[in-house]
Amino acid sequence: MEKKVSRNLGEVLRDEMYMRGQIIKILAEGPKTITEIAGELGYPPDEVLRWVMGMRRYGLIIEMPKEGR
Repeated sequence: MEKKVSRNLGEVLRDEMYMRGQIIKILAEGPKTITEIAGELGYPPDEVLRWVMGMRRYGLIIEMPKEGR
């Protein structure tokens, strides 16, 4: 997927609802880091972090313990 450049906060938040579904599809394969999710989506990690933290806040996803890291 083509890499996207960082956008302003309004643009990032506007895409949040669509990206939730995309992130859930990616995480259905198993736990992933922000960097891995960003790579699969083709978006910068800072944007993906905002979406993931919002999903975590509302209980849509959980953080896995860092075993062996």
